Amino acid sequence: MAGVKHRFAHELLVLGCRLRYQSGQIVRGGALDDFDRRLIALLRQDGRMPVAVLAAKLQVSRGTIQKRLDRLISSGAVRGFTVRTRQELDETVLRAVMGVRTTSKKPAALIKALNGIPEVVSLYTTNGVWDYIAELRAESLSDLDRALREVRSIDGVASTETSILLGAV
Repeated sequence: MAGVKHRFAHELLVLGCRLRYQSGQIVRGGALDDFDRRLIALLRQDGRMPVAVLAAKLQVSRGTIQKRLDRLISSGAVRGFTVRTRQELDETVLRAVMGVRTTSKKPAALIKALNGIPEVVSLYTTNGVWDYIAELRAESLSDLDRALREVRSIDGVASTETSILLGAV
């Protein structure tokens, strides 16, 4: 890194690693900083919070917030904004979590297959008994059953365990 000028350093989070643009080069760095975490926490409370309100709450300029938000979005640290509805508005949707144990020697293919199932809305790696935890949403029990059978038919899936989410507490 010797000889790299630091006057044009901008930091981004990409795939869990902080990357820094320095004079047109990308270099690795640390994780999200405290400011990133506080900004993301406010956006989790209200994804529609205006930049001016975010700036006031974090005691910085609107320009600082906008630049940081642009970086978080372009880097993939913030992948989008969503609407949270009351649970009773989603009663027609079945939600479930599924633990998936694998024997796959090709995890990329298995992950692609799991993410290709429309009912799988998110997928996480984990430690412990399960290799992956999948969050599923389906319109009916028959749709959920079809999705579960599809997951179990993927080459490399050794076993699964599914729990239907009944309600938030």
